[in-house]
Amino acid sequence: MSFSPHIYYMPSNHTFDNAQSLIQYISAKMRLATALPLIAIAALSSGISAFQSPSLASRLVVNSVSSNAGVRASSLLMAATMDDTGLEVGSGVGRRKKTKKERLELASKGLQVHVIGLSIHHAQVEVREKLAIPEAEWNNQSNIICSTGQVEEAAILSTCNRFEIYFAASDAHEANARVMEYLQERSGLSMSVLRRNIFMLQGDDAVWHLMRVAGGLDSLVVGEGQILSQVRQCHLHSIEEDGCGGKVLSRLLNNAVAAGKRVRSETNISKGSVSISSAAVELSEAMCTKDLNLPFSEARLAVIGAGTMTRLLVTHLASRGLERIAIVNRSMGRPKELQEQFPDVDIEIALVDDLWDVVGRSDIVYTATSSTDYVIDDVLLKQNGLDNGRPLMLVDIAVPRNVGPDSGKIAGVTAYNVDDLKAVVAKNTAMRQREMIEAENLLREEANSFIGWRESLSAIPTINQLQERANMFRQEELKKCTRKLSQNDNFTEKELEAVERLSRGIVNKMLHGPMAHLRRAESVEGKQAALKELSSMFRLEDGETAGRGRGGRRRR
Repeated sequence: MSFSPHIYYMPSNHTFDNAQSLIQYISAKMRLATALPLIAIAALSSGISAFQSPSLASRLVVNSVSSNAGVRASSLLMAATMDDTGLEVGSGVGRRKKTKKERLELASKGLQVHVIGLSIHHAQVEVREKLAIPEAEWNNQSNIICSTGQVEEAAILSTCNRFEIYFAASDAHEANARVMEYLQERSGLSMSVLRRNIFMLQGDDAVWHLMRVAGGLDSLVVGEGQILSQVRQCHLHSIEEDGCGGKVLSRLLNNAVAAGKRVRSETNISKGSVSISSAAVELSEAMCTKDLNLPFSEARLAVIGAGTMTRLLVTHLASRGLERIAIVNRSMGRPKELQEQFPDVDIEIALVDDLWDVVGRSDIVYTATSSTDYVIDDVLLKQNGLDNGRPLMLVDIAVPRNVGPDSGKIAGVTAYNVDDLKAVVAKNTAMRQREMIEAENLLREEANSFIGWRESLSAIPTINQLQERANMFRQEELKKCTRKLSQNDNFTEKELEAVERLSRGIVNKMLHGPMAHLRRAESVEGKQAALKELSSMFRLEDGETAGRGRGGRRRR
């Protein structure tokens, strides 16, 4: 059974002596008009509960994410219509910048979160390097993905160990097809090769994956801090003028950054070796005697490149008491900064012209440049006389690779890349299992926070319709009242304004119950039932009958 608000028209022969008599008349009529719907709402409120996420599609590992998704949803419903989480969506090439209202409308239409990507856990380095995108191009490539219209929002995360595209769309099939088409065009790989290496997740699975990534639980070295910084950069780029983050993705990425910070501050998961650089140092230390026949403390070290990875390398090498390191770079600026940052380490600086001189007198060479071409390969080793059997260890921690795959075939040369760090990582992971359990509990809280917010968006259209419908009734009645009042000289302008405020106040108080009821819902099914009942009670889908009485006729 459904209810509809009734419209009460003022009798044509009714006059009012003053504002007080008019106010009493309006109040009485509006109480009658709203009694039945409010009684029905009260009856519903006892049995409808939660913004709980729908059950996860496939992966058992994330089933527990959805169990408590409504914990914080009740406080998030109105925030979904009021906050500025999404900022401005970047315009990109041929993309008009969306307004806040447009972003909210898109989000409330049921945009689902997806992620397609590949990582060190699923794909060989040969495949990863074909898709790697420099950070400066993340927004440009996101705009390309969104340019055809199947994908509404997109953000790219590309690091040495992973390449992931997070996107939001209303049609999962079309959006996935568009992203796969983009990957094929960019990499030049066949679809069969891509499908063997990528992973595809959607909905709560995608949310949970990003939370684990930001928390460092999906990293090669569990708990490493660099990935949190990279997720943060992904979020910041997504909300830039030319970013494609939108309301949903920007909120998700922001939640993920908050989750990563909580994990590192409230657990011990980041203690000890927590980066690819530290794993590279551990690996070279463990293999030094076997490969070079000398202790690690006596090895002559060189690093090619002077970026963040090099800084971390120097940090971990210095922590092991190594005091002499040669750094080869294209310019002097960054190496000199490292000299100032590590005054206790004797850092020798060389430019690329002296690269092979430095390599020729080093025992271990770490490569960590952003070059897309090989810095060292078998041909260059032979050309520079390093095929004479002298022991040399090459540790490549860059993606794309800096060391050619055939370098290890040269006599005396041993080459390692990021895929070879898995043995070191396995040891670290075992030490952190207990911390991982605690970290996952924190990540679930943050995942549930986002899921609750996302589910609350579906209530926004109903809320807007309810507000518009009630305001329409108010304006119709107020128009008839003011027409009568304008004929009475006893009413001043201030008294007319008081009547206007009264009508607004009554409508707001009348809507408070339905709004609070939606916020209190504690399950997806309960929320959907509440939305359906409210829509039926107030005939929100029957706009043409608005302003008419029983039988569709106007009262006279």
